[in-house]
Amino acid sequence: MSAITESEKGVPESREDAPRRPTRIEIRLSTVVTGLIVAALIIATGTFGALYLSARGDLADSAAHAADNAHAEQVAADYALGASTIDYRDTTAWLDGLKANTTPQLAAKFDATAQQLEQILLPLQWTSSATPITSVVTSESDGIFEVNAFLNVTSTSAQTPQGTATTVTYSLTIDKNDDWKITDVGGLDGALPGN
Repeated sequence: MSAITESEKGVPESREDAPRRPTRIEIRLSTVVTGLIVAALIIATGTFGALYLSARGDLADSAAHAADNAHAEQVAADYALGASTIDYRDTTAWLDGLKANTTPQLAAKFDATAQQLEQILLPLQWTSSATPITSVVTSESDGIFEVNAFLNVTSTSAQTPQGTATTVTYSLTIDKNDDWKITDVGGLDGALPGN
């Protein structure tokens, strides 16, 4: 018996000679759809997350801005009320009110004019009381607030013992960076008697 060679059996001699079958990859349509849905959900979640964080930051900034404005308005209203409450029998209390929550530089200006103010108030027997109307921030820049405070002021004097009522506006500059100190005051003339 003779030996049968591999080539006689019809078996290729090497794998390289074997015909190649095309490789076929099958992916289900449901798998593709599921993948697209997951990718879309990831993108949407990321987008909504970024929008939420941005909106939350904007809301926090807006709330902080509103709180700062309200604080500046309250500082202005408190100051204006104290500055408009005058009794010629106790000018020291009124001068203390003028200097309340002001910078040392502004307080020094009031100290420098204290004697002149007393010389106006005492002979006139001036008294006044005030009721706040409102305060409004007119501008803000780098923590420096410009605020207008409006009050109804009722005054009496030796010349007008029956009293007179006026509306007074104070224009204040308030520095948040200096512990909300008042650095300038305008409109004080409206609360004081003329010479």
